[in-house]
Amino acid sequence: MALGSRSNGRSLVALALLAAVACTPSDDEPRDDRLRVVASFYPLAEAARRIGGSCVDVVDLTPPGVEPHDLELSSDALEAIVTADVVVYLGGGFQPAIEEAVDEAVGTVIDVSQDQSTLPSPDGTAIDPHLWLDPSRYANIADGIAAGLRAAGAPEGCAVDANAGVFRDELALLDAEFATGLDGCRDEVFVTAHAAFAYLADAYGLRQEAIAGVDPEAGIGARRMAEIRALLIREAVSTVFTEELVAPDVAETLASEVGARTAVLRTVEAKPAVGDYASAMRENLRALRGALGCP
Repeated sequence: MALGSRSNGRSLVALALLAAVACTPSDDEPRDDRLRVVASFYPLAEAARRIGGSCVDVVDLTPPGVEPHDLELSSDALEAIVTADVVVYLGGGFQPAIEEAVDEAVGTVIDVSQDQSTLPSPDGTAIDPHLWLDPSRYANIADGIAAGLRAAGAPEGCAVDANAGVFRDELALLDAEFATGLDGCRDEVFVTAHAAFAYLADAYGLRQEAIAGVDPEAGIGARRMAEIRALLIREAVSTVFTEELVAPDVAETLASEVGARTAVLRTVEAKPAVGDYASAMRENLRALRGALGCP
């Protein structure tokens, strides 16, 4: 992972620092000695909380129900980035507003896309950003966050290494469940609302066919609709997957036209209403097993 401390002295930094000074408690007020961690969206916030434990105060910049690709930063969010002890984000064009803002950060900055085995984006951007949907790659992200917390001065008593080890073991168990659960399936092709699941497909020998590209808000041309319709018929695909943060209209229309059903495949980009990353991913495993005819 790329770690660094950045400051370029531009006006945004000055304004944010003035605001931070104004809000700094006096010597007579109680202080919070936890590391202030700003994470750009839910999977990164989840990993930071699990690894930092009681020694971190984590802010997730992407509110529940908001598509991270579309995130716009408020002045409070910009101030949080500038003044945080640690900023964790995913580069490669996933959240452009945050990639621009981290240049202002004065704390430790972690780009979790660095030093990862990445896949190209079908949209022509630098990388496909959805690394966390492969538990093994998510475990590598967690290792990078642990290194960043140590670099930012997390005390030994915070048990960062031990917490990271427990988290990695849980992700290894999840990875094994996917490998076993998706072994020997009748089909290997699954159709999704947008191209979020290439890493999951790559990890378990499957093939994703997406209606839209990496950006779910990008337009879908008539040619792509025709290609997906033909594929659904040719491959006898039983299920077209919708998502929790993307309108299901197009997927539902295609499924209806070819006599397929729809089911939800979770991108886990935002905190689930119930449960956490692991429980959402296990829901994905059940959904895939049902769609692919797994034993």
